[in-house]
Amino acid sequence: MFIRTKTRIVHFDRPFALFGLEGLQPAGDYQVQDDEEQITGISWLAYKRTATVIEIRAGLTTSRIAVDGDELEAAMARDQADANASH
Repeated sequence: MFIRTKTRIVHFDRPFALFGLEGLQPAGDYQVQDDEEQITGISWLAYKRTATVIEIRAGLTTSRIAVDGDELEAAMARDQADANASH
């Protein structure tokens, strides 16, 4: 079983909330890491996401918190839709 970790930066134009995070998080850039497991038994290379972690900064402290990847994607889509609606 091969597992890879992909790191990305996500941007929120507005405060957002996710299950597992305390309260509203401020707008801004957040580092996210997705763990993906290789799917075996098929004729092409494919991966499925198995874990998503977001880094939350509070002062000088950075916490890495596991979140639902689909919930994060939905929050990003809502934020983008809100940003597009206000332009």
